[in-house]
Amino acid sequence: MTRLVSGVVLAVAALGLIWFLSPLALLGVALIVAALAFHEYETIVDAIGAKMPYWTALLATLLACAMVPFQWVDIESVLAASLLMIAVNVLLSDRSGAPLLADTAAAALAPVYIGLPLGCLVGVHAMAGREAVLLLIATVAVSDSSQYYAGRAFGRTPLAPLRSPKKTREGAVGGFIMAPLFLVVAGHYFLPAFPWWWHASVGLGIVVTGIIGDLFESMLKRAADMKDSGAIIPGHGGVLDRIDALLFAAPVFYFFLRTV
Repeated sequence: MTRLVSGVVLAVAALGLIWFLSPLALLGVALIVAALAFHEYETIVDAIGAKMPYWTALLATLLACAMVPFQWVDIESVLAASLLMIAVNVLLSDRSGAPLLADTAAAALAPVYIGLPLGCLVGVHAMAGREAVLLLIATVAVSDSSQYYAGRAFGRTPLAPLRSPKKTREGAVGGFIMAPLFLVVAGHYFLPAFPWWWHASVGLGIVVTGIIGDLFESMLKRAADMKDSGAIIPGHGGVLDRIDALLFAAPVFYFFLRTV
């Protein structure tokens, strides 16, 4: 019951924020989510054995998130400056060898893994409106749900047993069928400027990247021997547990919109 109630509250809150907030106001929400997700990521990284420069990596993550939707400063400069700040902070630490490399890699990944995707989500809102954001999130949800129920009904072959034993190839097939089909139908009404094959292609991309995002977070948690990334959402775990697929799917949707 706790999981159901918190899930409904979370969904209603997300719907309200996306529907009523302007892109700039939504960016403020994205920055808060990015900070929460980063804190969970830092906890996972620390459990694995790497020591990130917390405040520097957090600043780099927030800057990356803020630069994507509106391009106040080109993102290449932001990422280059972030990498330089992270490198300087890590080099000033008293660690060396492989641990130093792990510290640098973990810190440099944060802006790309968390900041850029959440910025892309706001960018979708700025380019194509609130309907496009909801369409993206709904497609991810349809993909996840289809994989879950198809896996329960037909699942026999593990998809990635070392990363997520419960995921099956049969479940993945369910996602590959239902998510593009959903996006073709819903996209006809909410993004009518694009042809059906565009929606189908984006749907396939969302399924692929969503699965990768789910497996990537599972890999991090297994390496840290953690069941959930946090406990901020009752019955659901942490922020990263809720947005793992979206972090990888949002850039795909954003890229298609910008390119086309």
